[in-house]
Formats: sequence, structure tokens, C-alpha cells
Amino acid sequence: MQRLKALLPQTRASLRTIYSYHRAFSAQPNYAERDDDDSQEQILVEGRAKSRAAILNRPASLNSLNASMVGRLKRLYDSWEENSDIGFVLMKGSGRAFCSGADVLRLYHTLNEGNADEAEQFFKTLYSFVYLQGTYLKPHVAILDGITMGCGSGISLPGMFRVVTDKTFFSHPEAQIGFHPDAGASYILSRLPGYLGEYLALTGDKLNGVEMIACGLATHYSLNARLPLLEEQLGKLITDKPSVVEASLAQYGDIVYPDKGSVLHRIDTIDRCFSHDTVEEIIEALFALPFQNGMLFCQEKEAVESYDNWCSTTLRRIREASPLSLKVILRSIREGRFETLDKCLVREYRMSIRGISKNVSSDFFEGVRARMVDKDFAPKWDPPSLKEISEDVVEYYFSPLESELVLPTALREPYM
Repeated sequence: MQRLKALLPQTRASLRTIYSYHRAFSAQPNYAERDDDDSQEQILVEGRAKSRAAILNRPASLNSLNASMVGRLKRLYDSWEENSDIGFVLMKGSGRAFCSGADVLRLYHTLNEGNADEAEQFFKTLYSFVYLQGTYLKPHVAILDGITMGCGSGISLPGMFRVVTDKTFFSHPEAQIGFHPDAGASYILSRLPGYLGEYLALTGDKLNGVEMIACGLATHYSLNARLPLLEEQLGKLITDKPSVVEASLAQYGDIVYPDKGSVLHRIDTIDRCFSHDTVEEIIEALFALPFQNGMLFCQEKEAVESYDNWCSTTLRRIREASPLSLKVILRSIREGRFETLDKCLVREYRMSIRGISKNVSSDFFEGVRARMVDKDFAPKWDPPSLKEISEDVVEYYFSPLESELVLPTALREPYM
């Protein structure tokens, strides 16, 4: 706990610096293109005195993102950035989710119908929006109330302010459907304390709002019941200054610490296991833990049982995941530690296109089938085990494409 308390102020300050970005505003307006009816209903807009709010509005689908939604978000954000009458921007979700990630089922059916070009364009638009979010000129507030999964974090966490609540939970469960954490996840997760990012990416484990504050993923915490008051106060602001927006958010913030059952109290153990170079070595380290901790806590039965349960749950989650995804994910997070956001997005685009191509493996299709279509929860992964995956197969996911993702880095300089 002492290590965790010491980590809190340092992590929150450093992550706030990482995700903050300031430039002069342009006074030239650039109005959004006309949107289709579906996207207008699925992305609502609230106009306020000196701000705009984008509301993800597919509550029945937990606000999962489709191509028209992402396209509308990008057009709106481009327009708002150029509009000198708008000082800052807010994003939130309808219902019990902020955003559950991409609409994987629609992507699955689109690909099975042979529309690979449509799927590729979805990823290009999504990743371009993430880059826009990460280099946005104006203060941005994301209210992550409820489920925040997969690329739901990519469209929000690169922004300046991230508000979480007692209803928030965050996860990256892509390994369980034969995919990989994308939309900037290798940038975000690789910058968490120690090897927490590797742990979250390989296991799909969840963090709640308090834990997101503690590890630096979020900047402010507010009870769900107080959100209407917080939003009312934000709506009255006539400012484009980040310090004023932050002061307003801080009025409704709470100082919170993870409870004793939080995985963050196992950060030393996570570092010990997930710092290894290969998935096989990580699994081996997890197998060795119960004995090691049994010796260490031989007088504390509860501590031994707690570690045994955590180890077995962690190993089960890893065993349920696609072996190929595990290897690809570990390399992705490790490379993300040394790359700017744009480099991570370009690499993740390659990985995504390779992952949906079926040229090497159909694990994405099998994972979605098993968990979301037939719901038998018995995917037949190919290859079925870690030992059957060659380095050449993993390398294929990272190799350049004929048509690469191109981001406007000359106009929008990335940060480290």
C-alpha cells in the first residue's frame, strides 16, 4: 500500500502531462459535412455556451462504434477545433456504458460478406480519430461513466481530462476473441506503472474507476449521482483554458484509494511475472507463485489462499485466450513503450488488417463466433498452442502493408 500511495501523485501528474497537448486556436471555421440520419441519431450533439458535447447514443449496443459513428465524430471534432467560438469539447455515453469498443459483430458479418475494404476503412477512420483526439488543440473532457472497453478507451483516454465514476469499469478483452488491444492501446497500456499494461492486455482483467485514478488512466473521480451537477457546471463555463476546466472538475472530485482486494496491491507480483520476455516465461512465473508466496506467508493462510486464487484466475484467463493473440499482444505492448502515438497506431493498423485477413489464422472469426454468435465459449484456436507458433508468423502481423495508415504528423506533431 505504501508503494501505491507513493505512486499516486507521480503517476497522475505524469499521465496528465503525457495526454495533454496545447496549441494556439485557429479562427477559421471548417463546418462539418452533412451526416446521414443514422449517424445523427447515434452521435448526438449538445450545444453549450462555449463548448460542445458529443454523446454516443447506441445504449442497446453499449454504445459500440460503427463506421458511421466514427466518421461523424471525426467530422464534428475537426469542425469544433476550427471554430473559435468553441472553447472546449466533452464526450459521454448514453445508458450504462460509455463505449464497449468497436461493433465487433457488425465487423464480423461485414468480413464474412466479403467486404474487406469496408472493414479496412473503418480501422483507418477510427485510428485517424484517435490521433486527432491525442493531438487535439482544445481541452477535452471524457466522462467514462459505465462500461469502457476496447477502442472505447482509444477515443477518450488520449484526451486531456478523463472523468471516471463509481459505475466505471475498464478492460481490454481482445485476446479472448483472437484480436489485439488497438486504437492506441499499445501506447496507453505500455505507459502504465510497471508491467500492469501487459497484465491487463494478456488477461483482459478489469479496473474500476478508483483503480483507473490510481494508475493514471483517469484524471478525476466523481460519484455517478453527482454527474448532472458536474455537467451543469461545465456547461456554464465560458473558457478555452485547461486550468479553468480542471478547476471546475476538481470541485466535484473525490480523493479515493483502491480497496484491499484491488489487483493494484499485487503490482510487485505482476511486475515479477509479466516482465518476462515471452508468454511462456510469464506462464511459468505464474505457476511458481503459489509456492513462493506460500513460503513467504507461511503464517498467513488468507494471504496464501488469496495468491492461489489470483494465480489460478490469471492462468485461466490466459489459457482461454488465442495463443497467437497472446504472442502478438505482448510484442505490441513492448514496442509501444518506445513509440509515439502515431507510430503505435500505424503498427496497430498493420496488426488489425493482418488479424482480419485469414491469411495466417482465423482466430478473430473463431473468437467472435464462440463468444458472440454461437456463444458456446469453446473457440478452436489455430494454432492451438503457444509452442506451435513460429516467429515468422508473429512477424507477419508487424510487417508493412501495401496500403499503410497515413496520419497527418507534419500538421499535428505527435507527443512522446
